[in-house]
Amino acid sequence: MSEVPSDWKITRSEQRPPLPSASLMITRDGEDGVEILICRRVESMPSFPGYWAFPGGGISRVDKAAAEVFPTLHEDPVMGASFACMLRELVEELGWVISEGKITLAEEDARKLVLEDKAAWLNLATESALPVEVNGLRMISKRTTPAFAPMRFENRFLHFHAGAICDTPSPQLSGQTEFDQTRWLTTEQILEEWENHSLKLPPPLVTLLQKVSSLLAIHVSMEEVSEVLSKEQPGERSIMFANGVECLPLPTHTLPPASTTNCYILGEEGGPRIIVDAAAKTPEALKILQNKIDLIEQDGGEIIATIFTHRHSDHIGDLSAISNIYQAPIWASAATHKYIPNCDTDKVLKEGDSFTLSGPKGDVSWNVHLTPGHCEGHVCLSSTAGIVVGDMVAGIGTILIPPAEGDMNEYLHQLERLKSMKPHLLFPSHGPVLPLPEKTLNHYIKHRNARHERVAEAVKLGLTDLQEIADFAYADTPNAHPQLKVQQTQAHLIAWKKEGHEKVNLILESIGETF
Repeated sequence: MSEVPSDWKITRSEQRPPLPSASLMITRDGEDGVEILICRRVESMPSFPGYWAFPGGGISRVDKAAAEVFPTLHEDPVMGASFACMLRELVEELGWVISEGKITLAEEDARKLVLEDKAAWLNLATESALPVEVNGLRMISKRTTPAFAPMRFENRFLHFHAGAICDTPSPQLSGQTEFDQTRWLTTEQILEEWENHSLKLPPPLVTLLQKVSSLLAIHVSMEEVSEVLSKEQPGERSIMFANGVECLPLPTHTLPPASTTNCYILGEEGGPRIIVDAAAKTPEALKILQNKIDLIEQDGGEIIATIFTHRHSDHIGDLSAISNIYQAPIWASAATHKYIPNCDTDKVLKEGDSFTLSGPKGDVSWNVHLTPGHCEGHVCLSSTAGIVVGDMVAGIGTILIPPAEGDMNEYLHQLERLKSMKPHLLFPSHGPVLPLPEKTLNHYIKHRNARHERVAEAVKLGLTDLQEIADFAYADTPNAHPQLKVQQTQAHLIAWKKEGHEKVNLILESIGETF
């Protein structure tokens, strides 16, 4: 991802509305208090692989039809479809049904039919072969995926209290392909493991569980907590990618399909904070930043610095306007500082630098890594939580290596370097958190090396026209932006030139290495 070159013609498509979905927080009375069922998503899942989540899924045509067939599900057809979705997903994912206010095992043959075809659930329910009961089901929150995601959902969180441990059967994971483990834990246990980076949670679950935990300290039973939640309907206050790493998507003029740049707030609530890539320029983005800074100050936090990963315009905001929101020293590499007004309190970041953020729950050290390739002076920040990778990789779209200021060979080297750090997570500047760092970095390295070899192959075959070389190298990506593939082909040719490829020298001389 990168800023949009001024001479590029870019068509921005309207973002599709979020798809409806539902998930279910199932609780029971455990020995150490209220326990919540969490399920680990298999690592082949397209979203949140390896994360612990609640059972649930997208609302299908089957669920919408069920809301019409069973109007007693809910007077609101969307809620009716949400309830139907969860009843169906319980059968599919856990082998459970809700019957007479309790969770029981689904009949084995019926479940097999549902696993083969979700439409079978409605047929079996219509024939009374599967119960359709919603007593005890309650909606407790609604969350919408932020604009940075390639696919968005409007998710309704439901709740069901299963009673005592003896009343709760074991989840039946055989036959389904979404989960590979389940656990019953208290909110304190879940959040403690998340805070220690030993357990991954989707951001909406983090803030929801924090709310549940605070309410359980006040109310006697989970039923009371559920009732409070159903009335309050708490929304998303923070997008927590990891403990001490909050994401604040800011609207920017970046390369599509992205429409936002992730501004990161490092540090714990109530402690010192560092803002990374305060990219706000428009009134809308500045308002979003203002609201977040207000919350930080209300919680007793203090902004001690602003870090910019690199100099591109979709990362550095309107510094004059931002200074009216908060004031803090700017930390950046020497190359980035050339494009920022100088201030006596600013700091030049160098390879090997580190800083520590001391929060209510302890100290967290962050290390600075100079990672040029995409842009001169680009920096990444690493801690036990993961790596803030800037524009080294993206959660949506692609990464450009501008020929005039980038270096394809250096970029590939830095990708290998990031991979060697074995990070817990990757926090990109565009798109959602990247949950499988090694897999992501391997993909980038393999993809870029393959493209690099295709460019060399085109030259060996005797192609000398830049457009022809680009068309050959990008034959597997016919829908690539025409200017993007030409520009990136130039970047690959320059990289080959640095390695002494003689034919490449002649080609670059013939086009004058124009960018």
